[in-house]
Amino acid sequence: MAYSLEDIFVVAVSSRALFDLTEENRIFQLEGLEKYSSHQLEHESKVLKPGIAFSLIKALLHLNKHSESKRLIEVVVMSRNNADTSLRIFNSIQNYELDITRAALTSGRPLATYLEAFKVDLFLSADEIDVQDAVNAGVAAGLVFESESSYDEDKTDTIKIAFDGDAVLFSDESEKIYQSKGLDAFIEHEKLNVDIPLPEGPFAKMLKHLSFIQKQFPAESNPIRTALVTARNSPAHERVILTLRAWGVRIDEAFFLGGISKGSVLKAFGAQIFFDDQETHLNNSAKVVPSFKVLPKQQKLSIE
Repeated sequence: MAYSLEDIFVVAVSSRALFDLTEENRIFQLEGLEKYSSHQLEHESKVLKPGIAFSLIKALLHLNKHSESKRLIEVVVMSRNNADTSLRIFNSIQNYELDITRAALTSGRPLATYLEAFKVDLFLSADEIDVQDAVNAGVAAGLVFESESSYDEDKTDTIKIAFDGDAVLFSDESEKIYQSKGLDAFIEHEKLNVDIPLPEGPFAKMLKHLSFIQKQFPAESNPIRTALVTARNSPAHERVILTLRAWGVRIDEAFFLGGISKGSVLKAFGAQIFFDDQETHLNNSAKVVPSFKVLPKQQKLSIE
């Protein structure tokens, strides 16, 4: 019987998000594919350092040890490398004892084509084109937000994931009102629509799946904690709370900051990953926690 990925939370992670391939990417960009391939083959036995998504992936895989009946998490490594130049990636996975056995190696072809085949719930990558393709395909996807900061990669007992609200968990409908008409119009809009749940954003489905997994564990010893970290504040908070209630999902911690810097809150929460759509917030958050940018979905151009 074929292995089924139904009801399993599937994360696809690019090799550049999982491991630190900064030098290798520099060689590829400046010296070309041939030099890059030679470098990878020459350093095949040299273990790569953890990348920005390493801590999260390690913690997610550790979650499977909490379940006796079935796997809860599956991780697929995706890369535009070919099989030959990817052996170093697999050697590094084995060295860190990561329970990753599946991969898609496309020899330069777009990765988004294979997201549906692997039933991917979350895609993490350092390649903006691949992330944009995933977003356009309706998959929750995050683009590595580069930072010179280093992060703790040894947290495995608890998974801590933080989300921005508008344009991430929720649609950008309300955010557009704020950007085009200002704060007063935004607050008035949220008051008038307080009883109408916010439309789902690109990460709503992911949050619901995480909430489903959380419900399989006791509340007092749950291995997953989620946080909403939003620039909203009172009175715009009420619609958010009622929306989450209508979705039937659990958010462990919520922070309505009203313009206060998100970095200090995220550090205190101990987020292993944070998703936001605005670089203003990401410039701050990336200094203290691994951060990923959420890109807007691109509309298809109609030809008349």
